[in-house]
Amino acid sequence: MIVRGLRCGAPHPALTGERGGFIAWFMTEKSAEIGEIAGMSFEDALRALEDVVRRLESGDVPLDDSITLYERGEALRQHCQKRLDAAQARIERIVAGPDGVPTGTQPFDAADR
Repeated sequence: MIVRGLRCGAPHPALTGERGGFIAWFMTEKSAEIGEIAGMSFEDALRALEDVVRRLESGDVPLDDSITLYERGEALRQHCQKRLDAAQARIERIVAGPDGVPTGTQPFDAADR
């Protein structure tokens, strides 16, 4: 195998598909990142998203890293939107019942997070 003009020994198992290979590694990495983002508060996710945007706008990030950052930014954006949607649903339940008449408050259900 030749990599950037250098001759290497046998290809790495991750590149050949052995033992789960690259796809298994990639899915494990993505699952870990998704789990990390899912555990973030809205404020932490928003700060992380702002950092991603700042780095991308700087123009100092190599192309491959920019793509990875963009994907992370999209995951963070989706997480923030989900949290905002859940908050909006809670506010609407507090403000009005199904008929639109104010009903008071309801206990917070953790499943809405």
